[in-house]
Amino acid sequence: MTSTAAVSAGTPGTLGNGSAGRPDGGRRQPGVVVRALVALTKPRIIELLLVTTVPAMLLAQRGLPSIRLVLVTLVGGTLAAGSANTINCYIDRDIDALMKRTSRRPLVVNGHGTIKPWEALAWGILLGAGATLLLGLMANWLSAALADAAILFYIFVYTLLLKRRSPANIVIGGAAGCFPVLVGWAAVTGTVSLPAVVLFAVIFLWTPPHFWALAMKFRKDYAAANVPMLPVVASPAAVARKILWYSYAMVAARWPWSRTRAGSTASSPPRSAPGSWSRRTS
Repeated sequence: MTSTAAVSAGTPGTLGNGSAGRPDGGRRQPGVVVRALVALTKPRIIELLLVTTVPAMLLAQRGLPSIRLVLVTLVGGTLAAGSANTINCYIDRDIDALMKRTSRRPLVVNGHGTIKPWEALAWGILLGAGATLLLGLMANWLSAALADAAILFYIFVYTLLLKRRSPANIVIGGAAGCFPVLVGWAAVTGTVSLPAVVLFAVIFLWTPPHFWALAMKFRKDYAAANVPMLPVVASPAAVARKILWYSYAMVAARWPWSRTRAGSTASSPPRSAPGSWSRRTS
């Protein structure tokens, strides 16, 4: 923890000890705790991840997979992403206290400090275990293993290794956000094939320009926390050039998918599954 962040719990923008936000300074309100636990999972980010899961499943099935499988995969993906995000909040609680946009997170006093650090860590581990069991037992173990890989990559590669050390943090670490397409594809097919890898690559190349544009807006926040996001260490013109080049690369990454899709559409019938839609051929 930085000394700036680890000051008294009564100071705005500092780390919480689990006692703030209680009306009597003692027992915490259950509703407040539940809302804080949900907030730790970063639901708005999870929505973006799930948006890529369903199309990957539709493409893998070439139709509509069973509703049961879709729901299992989405819930499992939600738990996995919630696990990674919660543990990220646990690790980054010191710098969250220094940045205006994150100062209201549940582990920081401006977020009422309603959750103790050990509770957040336990919650994140519990969510990860739930994701593994749900996907493994009700979809397949490959999808479960991919979800676990995403959690571990986000925690160890992005949060612990790169975020505070390298401007390439989001370039490499952003790969964690590409795993949902692999999880969705694997849940349907039990394998990871070239089209799934191409989808992974498209999202991988989309992530840096998308994030850098947002980071330019919050440049002062990242600078205050000493996080070397590209807009902090490079000029706006340099960042804009990188955004442009990554955008070109993202479009180019679709080329293998176009060739694969053109060949497979002509030679392969749609997969059949309970509840799937298929097109009649004449």
